[in-house]
Amino acid sequence: MLPTLAFAQQKTKLTIEEVQQLGLQANGMVLAAHSQVEMAKAGVVAASAFLNPEVLIQAGPDDRRLPLRDTGPATMQRSITVNQPIENPFMRSARINASEAGVDASRANFDQVRADLAAQLRIRAYELLLRQEQFGVEQNIYDLVENVRQRIKINVERGEIARFELIRADTEVQNAANRKEAARLGVERARIALRQFTAGAIPVDFEIKASLKDPVSLPPLEELRNQITKVNPDVIRLQAEQERATQRISQEKASILPQLNLLYTNYQDAQFTSNIAGVSVRIPLWYRRRGEIDTAIHDSARIRDTLEFRRYEISQLFESAWQALQIAQRRVDMFEGGLIKEAENAVEVARAAHRFGERGLIEFLDTQRILRGILGDSLLARFDLQSAAAEIDRLRAHYPKELSVE
Repeated sequence: MLPTLAFAQQKTKLTIEEVQQLGLQANGMVLAAHSQVEMAKAGVVAASAFLNPEVLIQAGPDDRRLPLRDTGPATMQRSITVNQPIENPFMRSARINASEAGVDASRANFDQVRADLAAQLRIRAYELLLRQEQFGVEQNIYDLVENVRQRIKINVERGEIARFELIRADTEVQNAANRKEAARLGVERARIALRQFTAGAIPVDFEIKASLKDPVSLPPLEELRNQITKVNPDVIRLQAEQERATQRISQEKASILPQLNLLYTNYQDAQFTSNIAGVSVRIPLWYRRRGEIDTAIHDSARIRDTLEFRRYEISQLFESAWQALQIAQRRVDMFEGGLIKEAENAVEVARAAHRFGERGLIEFLDTQRILRGILGDSLLARFDLQSAAAEIDRLRAHYPKELSVE
């Protein structure tokens, strides 16, 4: 029973990719975007359907207007008319192509939603790791200040130092305890936010199997520049919408051509049976759909201009994210280059000097605050590095697609 109980008490450990997988499968916005893709596919089926025929059936008795000896007995007559519209093949082809372009636009929007969510999940996961690291720093500082306070308390009881030092140490311990509690609450908030993005799909007692020190692997800069504006889902969506608008122009222009309806009528009465075939033609004589065509043309121009601006905007967003990545990397290298180690050594020296009475509490607390600030800035630099990498991956729609449900 003991190994089983120990296993049950273990927390669920999830990698970043597993968190993304759970979020992409459970998030309602992703499911809604997937439904839009299915709706667009259904629109292609509707656009490809042939027009249904119309059947008109008429029947009724003949009423005599002359004496019976002249007309004979009353009879019944009936007629059946079949009307089959013949669709313009050019308009039909344009309508189908526009619907297929709508499917491409819906797929691109689906990819955009997934890429945004995957990036948010990655950032939220690393934010949770950041809050946990910050809590660990505050915990260590609290233990350090509490240890110093205990020594000061012993020295005060021995009468070696003034009681004022103990009051000051108590204040610092209380401040450290408050910061530690605030950091703990920050961990809980980050945990709740991550579960919110996954729609509660991950268990409450989960742990992230990752670290802020995870390496960032990205293609070279020039390759990314050429890739971003080609694979970005928003750009692909606008391209599909532009194609759909172009097909709408063709559809509206094709609608100017005359529309045909094949007619067939079968008529029967007491004496005769007749079969009549004909053609009904709708001629656009007075109105040639000038308004609809102009609307489609201007809509296509609007989407084209939006596409060009969006390409430029996305390229600038990438450049900004790349610069943020480089700045964060330089900051990380600076802290790892010995700055943290020097601050830690300064704290140890001040701690030892305070123990032997060579330095006061103020000098020790100053070095401790410097170390705390450096550690906090180092953690933020690592988090900024991961956030910038997540933004670049979002712009190029790079996420574990093999884990997501199509």
